[in-house]
Amino acid sequence: MSAPTVLDAALGRLTRETCDRRLASFAAHVIENTRIEVRVHGRENVPKDSSRSYLVMSNHVSHYDIPVLYYVLGGRMRMVAKKELFHLPIFGRAIRDAGMIEVDRGNRMRAIASLDQAKAQLASGMPIWIAPEGTRSPSGELLPFKKGGFVLAFEMGVPILPVTIVGTRNVLPAKGLLSTAGATVDVTIHPLIESSTHAKLERKAARDALMREVRNAITSAFVDRNSSK
Repeated sequence: MSAPTVLDAALGRLTRETCDRRLASFAAHVIENTRIEVRVHGRENVPKDSSRSYLVMSNHVSHYDIPVLYYVLGGRMRMVAKKELFHLPIFGRAIRDAGMIEVDRGNRMRAIASLDQAKAQLASGMPIWIAPEGTRSPSGELLPFKKGGFVLAFEMGVPILPVTIVGTRNVLPAKGLLSTAGATVDVTIHPLIESSTHAKLERKAARDALMREVRNAITSAFVDRNSSK
């Protein structure tokens, strides 16, 4: 996927629709090759209006969270990713050309620039995935949330689609090197949470309330999946 994307971009013929198709195809191939059984709960909560923008926020425990999310939600979504991925040969250039958003948490000016890029993507009607924990959880427990994504939600007035992913650690844990085929992964899509619900509160209080609501939604499926076993 990476090489033709870089070539198309260099020739000025890369389109959003082409990237969407390649991302969806990439995800489907990964799921097929690793023989992952993906069980989706709450698919009716995905917005039907393809022009509506929103933030997708999920827990993050494995590299396989990314293809699983694209497999479930489709290739139209873009993601906020750490700067190191953009430095990889060919792949880094491809994901930049495809519209992924580079974040450098160690550089305030670059972090602000990445926020502006995310705003532009949202304004164009593109969903964006952000892992609010900021990194993969080694234990699978939900880490503290970073505030950036929630600030973005308020500034753009967009809702958040919380998603819980359970089972990708069985394919490849956070610090793992070898993948294991044949795992079952449960993806729970929760109802949209409107950022405007908390707009009347003072800014910090509103942000904290939104963070709690999203966190509660994500953790609720941990309880549901565990209790059903």
